[in-house]
Amino acid sequence: MIAPDREQSGIGAAITLHHPLRLTKLRMPSHPEVDTYAVQGTPGDCVILGLQNILKDGVDLVVSGINDGANLGNDVLVSGTVGGAMHAYFAGVPAIALSVAWKTQDFRPAARLAATLADLVLSERLPSDVLLNVNVPDLPPDQIEGIAITHLSHQTYVDVIEQSEDARGRMIYWITRGKPVVEVEPGTDVWAMRNRQISITPLQSDLASREQFELLATFLPVLRQALTAPLPAVGD
Repeated sequence: MIAPDREQSGIGAAITLHHPLRLTKLRMPSHPEVDTYAVQGTPGDCVILGLQNILKDGVDLVVSGINDGANLGNDVLVSGTVGGAMHAYFAGVPAIALSVAWKTQDFRPAARLAATLADLVLSERLPSDVLLNVNVPDLPPDQIEGIAITHLSHQTYVDVIEQSEDARGRMIYWITRGKPVVEVEPGTDVWAMRNRQISITPLQSDLASREQFELLATFLPVLRQALTAPLPAVGD
């Protein structure tokens, strides 16, 4: 187990490039047989260190989570939980990002689901390039209505900027997430969760929108003309 040593919500797939990382080996009294490390860095840092420095003999599967709070819709782009799993996916290692909504004290249903998914991956019933984003309702197993294979919902936030001054009188700003405005369409991850279902969304790293290829192709002559036009003299 390799995890950040502090809260990393909203960090996405960021990695630390501008200062060194510190790795501390810990002892878990409840599971002394599990090698456990804390990293002074991001979830992405944890996965990279784990794959390249700690578990050099190879990794069969990376599970990122269980996160205390859902990661749905557009939030997967800023989620540290999904970001950590994404770095395993980049390295060709199957990965599962696992979250429970909303705030919970009981992670057992999600843990049981993760163990079963892990068995399916390791038995090669899922491909090696799989990245699954899994969200589990905060409900007892007998109250969960089902499991849905979903796509991402579209949601936006009305972000609030809080402004104040620091001790030296300089302006500082805090971005506070407002309530999301969500399009709850059948088949989306948010729809599944609101219907008391587990959501499993297969993700990929290719964000290219092929629907726009034809339109953008019409821009090419204008762009080429702009590139070949004489450049203005320096200072003009």
